Order: sequence, then structure tokens, then C-alpha cells
Amino acid sequence: MPRRVLVTGGTSGIGRAIAARFTAEESEADVIVTGRHADTVERTAKELGVRGLVCDATRPDQVAALADGLGGPLDVLVNAAGGLPEDAPTDTPPLEALLHTWRSALEQNLLGAVLTTASVQEHLAPGGAVISIGSIGAERRGGAYGTAKAALAAWNAGLSADLGPRGITANVIAAGYVAGTGFFRGAMTDERHDNLVRETHTKRAGTPEDIAATVYFLASPGAGQLTGQTVHVNGGAFTTR
Repeated sequence: MPRRVLVTGGTSGIGRAIAARFTAEESEADVIVTGRHADTVERTAKELGVRGLVCDATRPDQVAALADGLGGPLDVLVNAAGGLPEDAPTDTPPLEALLHTWRSALEQNLLGAVLTTASVQEHLAPGGAVISIGSIGAERRGGAYGTAKAALAAWNAGLSADLGPRGITANVIAAGYVAGTGFFRGAMTDERHDNLVRETHTKRAGTPEDIAATVYFLASPGAGQLTGQTVHVNGGAFTTR
């Protein structure tokens, strides 16, 4: 049976690569991408040959309506929406600016995944998978962003226990440095790039396709006993033991 796959934040970067991987591997799959802006959602859907739904994962009203647009049971949910926190206006008092940054980080990188998963949870089919995109920043001095990604992994452990009896897995992919995305908002310098590559054992930056390949495996029958885990995809820049 063709699978139905939902990828939040699927209009660019890692999310887009994940949607493209599923369409390439499973021509009959019903792949759905979400994004906050109608124009980018429409363009991505047309380019990849997928369905597009406008949804801001941090907006409960929009997330509540998301399940209605699925069209049936859901086999794979990929929580790929996220990113660096938004800056407060320059004239914001210091403590209010700090609160703005932390709220933005938590909303984008934790609460969006929590809300989306809750909205579609009853639609998840047995044998399905929930995969959320985390970050190596959770293991380092990642500030508000890294803290939110660490909380994502903690939340995932409980989600795995809740979904496991239904035959559904839940895992986090902690991505290392991935080049070729808009994540750094133009702030990546050649020096920083070289330093991040030097940290890896593979001596190369990651690609969106690296993450997409891992997502595809975690959504496969071969990963049916792999759940409640944080899978580090970073070229060895951070190792576990």
C-alpha cells in the first residue's frame, strides 16, 4: 500500500530533501509538505510533485486544522520545521528581548513538533514512524536553540513510550553542520565553515541528503525496533559511547 508522509518545514533545506527522498523512492507515496507561506508551499509542491498545506507549526489554530487535510491515515510524520530564534526589535528592553529569544526558540524547535504530533497522533497507522530533526547544538553551548533541541529529545523519549504499544516508532535525528541550507541566514563565514568541517572525522560538511537518507531508514521496516533514540548524524563531530 502507498504510504502517506507528512513533512513539516518541507519547502526548503532538510525538509525539502526529505520530501524529495520519499518521492524518489516511492513513486506512489502521498507526500505532503507544510510551510508558513503559501507561495513557497505552492512552488515546492509543484516542483516535487507533492501536496502542499500551509501551516505554521507554532500556531495551534492552524495545526488543529492540519489533520483534516491529510485525507486518511498517516504512515510517517517528519517534524522538520525549526530554526534559529527570531531577534527581538532593537528597542526591546533587555529582559524582554531575552524572553522573546527563548520563546521563539522553544516555539520553533520544540512546541511546533509537540503540537503537530498531537494534532495527527490518532491518524498514525500501526507500523508508522515519527521522526523529529534535532541538532548537535543540544550537546554543546547551543544557547536557547540548543536547549530547545535538547528538550525535543527528552520529549521524544516519552512519545516513544506512548506510541510503542501501537507499533509506532519515535526518534530524533541530531544533525551536525549541514551545508546548503538557509539555516545560518547568511552568517556562515569561510573560516567557520572550515572549522566545523575540521571537527568531523569525514572531513566534509553534511548535506540535506545525508539527513534525508537517515530519515528514510528510520521510517523503514528495518528500523521497527529502533525507537526512543537520538541518532547523531554529524560526521563524527560529536561521538557517543
